[in-house]
Amino acid sequence: MDHKITALKAQKRNPNRINVYLDGSFAFGLARIVAAWLQIGQVISDEKIQSLQAQDTVEVAYQKALHFLSFRPRTENEIRRKLKDAGFEEEIFDPILQRLRDAGMVSDTEFARNWIESRSTFKPRGRRALTLELRQKGVSEEIIHAALVEMDDESDLAYRAGLRYAKRLTQADWGTFRERLTAFLGRRGFSYGTIAPQVRKIWDEIQNNQNEDQTLTEEELDNYE
Repeated sequence: MDHKITALKAQKRNPNRINVYLDGSFAFGLARIVAAWLQIGQVISDEKIQSLQAQDTVEVAYQKALHFLSFRPRTENEIRRKLKDAGFEEEIFDPILQRLRDAGMVSDTEFARNWIESRSTFKPRGRRALTLELRQKGVSEEIIHAALVEMDDESDLAYRAGLRYAKRLTQADWGTFRERLTAFLGRRGFSYGTIAPQVRKIWDEIQNNQNEDQTLTEEELDNYE
């Protein structure tokens, strides 16, 4: 059955959507980009209407994905989950993701690299923890492995992470210091083989610094006397 377009009106609350009137009555709304070729007086069939509405669904989902990405980078799997939670059919996910890839707005490879770089800078973690985090984001094993090859030396990361935490343990004895710092670095995903020498290194540095401070204090007292 054919229908005549009798009016095309931008929605008041969302001017990026167009209300389509057929045969004198409101029929449906479309994204402006989907409705761009329509004209008043044009005759369209039921099949064409279904096609337009299908295109509109894809466009709405695409805009939803863009909104999701506006907060921070996401993996493809995160976008798929978000669209599924929003009620969209999985059959439209692939073309949407391809549009995002073509626009340079999604890349699991870049996501993994940036994730590891950010973690290494602000909250150093071992390979085990980073692998788990990226798996939870839906990144493939191949991409994770390639990204981990480029990361900083794990011993250096463990040292940096441990040094920050050790500031809380300056008054602890060696046994308590070793136990608590080892547990902390273990939670950060470092292996015991990496942890043990870094714990000793940090302990020795703290003790040396404390001895230097004590020596300086004694010298200052001698000068004062």
